[in-house]
Amino acid sequence: MLFGRKILDYKDELMADLNTLLHFESIADEKPEECRKALDFILQRASDFGLYGESVTNQSAHVELGEGGKLCGVLTHLDIVPAGNNWSVPPYSLTEKDGRLYGRGIADDKGAALVALYCMRALKDNNVKGTNTLRAIYGTTEECGMEDMEGYFKKMPVPDFSFTPDSDYGICYAEKGIMQLRISAIINNATLLTQFHSGKAVNAVPDLAYAMLDSSSYDEQMLMRLADASDGEFEFNYTIDGLMIVSRGKASHACEPNKGYNAATALIDLIANAYQTDEIGSICSFIDYAVNKETNGRSLGIKMSDAVSGALTVNVGSVDIEGETANATFDIRYPVTVKGEQILKQIKTVAENSDLRVDVIHHEPPLYIKKDSELIKTLSDAYESVTGEKAELYSTGGGTYARKLGGRGVAFGPAFKDDDVHMHNADESIDINNFFKHAQICLEAMYRLFTMKQ
Repeated sequence: MLFGRKILDYKDELMADLNTLLHFESIADEKPEECRKALDFILQRASDFGLYGESVTNQSAHVELGEGGKLCGVLTHLDIVPAGNNWSVPPYSLTEKDGRLYGRGIADDKGAALVALYCMRALKDNNVKGTNTLRAIYGTTEECGMEDMEGYFKKMPVPDFSFTPDSDYGICYAEKGIMQLRISAIINNATLLTQFHSGKAVNAVPDLAYAMLDSSSYDEQMLMRLADASDGEFEFNYTIDGLMIVSRGKASHACEPNKGYNAATALIDLIANAYQTDEIGSICSFIDYAVNKETNGRSLGIKMSDAVSGALTVNVGSVDIEGETANATFDIRYPVTVKGEQILKQIKTVAENSDLRVDVIHHEPPLYIKKDSELIKTLSDAYESVTGEKAELYSTGGGTYARKLGGRGVAFGPAFKDDDVHMHNADESIDINNFFKHAQICLEAMYRLFTMKQ
């Protein structure tokens, strides 16, 4: 019998702990205290299981088994993106419905984080004698810059072999570069647009936006006609502050913006068709002509693709205009064979034409690992032993902890490509059978790394 099947012995207890873990609203840049609670919960359960765990920084920890040999790591994160809107179930608890498990973080990445801990428990309970040292490493700021792992690896060595279950199966050997930018006006210069707000996370497609306009009833009639001709969903309401327009879209992860519908860019497209540049301001005007509703960077002059990782993508993550403030954030995922400096130079050139400033919020260079590496062979064998199928090698626009591992780690699971988990979207969920299939693959992979000969 495959060792990976032993994880099924803990099914009921794992589900109960998962419900507890999902209750923490661990949004790193909004509720760091909730992130700490999630981290402490993992460490407490590790202690309950007789495992050694320690907090390394306030944002990171690990649970360890064995000593000597190669250091092997499994990296997961306990922070989440905000729940957003349009959930059919409570986002911060575990709901089992129609063969699926629902809750923010179930797929990204709390489910996999807890599975990694239970895999450590299974290895210990079954008295497996490892030739290597195994660490389940936990962070709490993966969704907003990964400073957790930067701090962790200042104090701890980078593992010799690692994987992070924070993507899809099979094995992700290449990750696009990630460039997150803030583009801002020196001062808000809109004369008619008084407010515009949309989006909380740069790495998610916003599903809601609203604008306030100091406009007439004639303008409302014109806007409603334009709205009827648009593919967007809009609501119009008069308030004491003027005409409010609400735009509704569909959230998705910024690495796949075409799977969502950007409420912010749809609303900007609407008002840009009705008003002049000076009326809506330079930020909205820039987004209208340089992005509009595109996700491929064509109008910005950065449309590109390569054979390894595919096409560049652009997402407008947030827009905030009020008072003297006017800025927007952009998330750009670019091919692994391209230098990020080239992209930044082009965007600055376009933005400067509108007297806008461009600041880099965060930049992660691409990741590319050879397909014939020992790590990929070990993970491939574990996957095939559980599923009976060969592991596909693929690239992604997503960003994972693998980028922090210096070419010694890859993304591996937990989602299966035929299962739409609604990552960064409402009703994030995972097929329950797939969840426990991942648990078996994860344990089998950890068992093989732990016992791998030198």
